[in-house]
Amino acid sequence: MVQRPEFRIKEKGEVSVTSIHTFLSEQWSVILVRVAILLCAFAAYAGVAHASSASGSDEPISAEKKTQDKVVYLSFDDGPGNHTRDVLDILRKEQVPATFFVLGEQAERYPELIRALVEDGHALGNHTYNHQYEQLYSDFKVFWKQIKQTEEVLERITGFRPNLVRAPGGTYGHFDQSYFDLLQLGGYTVMDWNVDSGDSKRKGVPAKEILSNSTKVPAGARSVIVLMHDGGAHAETVKALPGIIKYYRDHGYRFDTIKSTDQPVQFRVHPDGKYKARKAPGKAWIAEHVERNATLWLGSKKLKVEVGLAAATLQSGEFRMEDQRIMVPLRTFMKKFGGSTRWDPESRTATAVWKERTIHADAVSGTLTTKGLSEMGAVQSQGGTIWVPLRELLEQMGLRVHALNSNETEWTVKAGPSISISAMNSIFMYKMI
Repeated sequence: MVQRPEFRIKEKGEVSVTSIHTFLSEQWSVILVRVAILLCAFAAYAGVAHASSASGSDEPISAEKKTQDKVVYLSFDDGPGNHTRDVLDILRKEQVPATFFVLGEQAERYPELIRALVEDGHALGNHTYNHQYEQLYSDFKVFWKQIKQTEEVLERITGFRPNLVRAPGGTYGHFDQSYFDLLQLGGYTVMDWNVDSGDSKRKGVPAKEILSNSTKVPAGARSVIVLMHDGGAHAETVKALPGIIKYYRDHGYRFDTIKSTDQPVQFRVHPDGKYKARKAPGKAWIAEHVERNATLWLGSKKLKVEVGLAAATLQSGEFRMEDQRIMVPLRTFMKKFGGSTRWDPESRTATAVWKERTIHADAVSGTLTTKGLSEMGAVQSQGGTIWVPLRELLEQMGLRVHALNSNETEWTVKAGPSISISAMNSIFMYKMI
């Protein structure tokens, strides 16, 4: 049983000028043609923006909308286990995303469930390897070892490393400040909760009580993280889940997954913690293990892809750099831009549909194909996830990369239609003749 904690929210040349030429002022038909071309181009970009909006892109929203927004994050600990499949079925039916903080030993036992939750678009978090308090909280080096052990397991299954962490039992009474500081230095985000379903306080907590606890929102809170469990004997949690979803939906909340870039919700350090006297690791160990670790996430950078007026962001861990190429998971990327993906287990081929384009990713031959365009060796299958190079995928979508920029926090790829405005002008003029 976890003691009732206090909460804290952790704060985390020359410009060239091109002269404008005035020409053919008396040929009004030419001017009208150019105006029509510009309007067509704008409409094409606007269409992409609309698709991104429908899929929940990362375009900035107005300050007014932000103040009105209420969001709930459903989170499940200790899995995957006997009830994970039931939880996934309910989430799929209700079209609700969630975040699963999984144990390494359970992930090794049920790798198919890890793949299933990732394929369904849920977020994956690290909950250590074995959940044994006395081991985890006796020495930070042990906690670190279990985080890395689980991370390796999850990379083998999914192809990526989550840097979102939840401490077994929560941080209150377990973490001192050094745990928080060292994990942050290593590139991890530690996330507790602010609503406890109470489903693990004792054996057999009834669904009615779980539902009641899960809907006790702190006064004034517009961002809610609900703690639940899908591992162990939690059949009653499964029974309560539809009611929990209905409550938050009826009260105007939107559902989302927890991201490592979100503002951390963390419990305060217990002033008289049981492990207060333990020693922190030495500087040499920290330099060798912790400081070097942050580079696994490209310095924790994000990847922002801009397609015309639309934009979407992949968090660190949702993409990777390989042989000077940016690799992205096909299903995740297409979903962010309003596309869809389906998997054929017999042919081992993923088919993605975006606007009028149908793209085939063959996991056997490694070929990425669309009408009139084929790229050999582009597709990788790792842990049930199809990975493709970003540039080649954009080309299959009928887009062309215009620029790749980088700053301290993110990579930015800018892309647009393959046909330039000048080319459109030539085609249109040809048809007018």
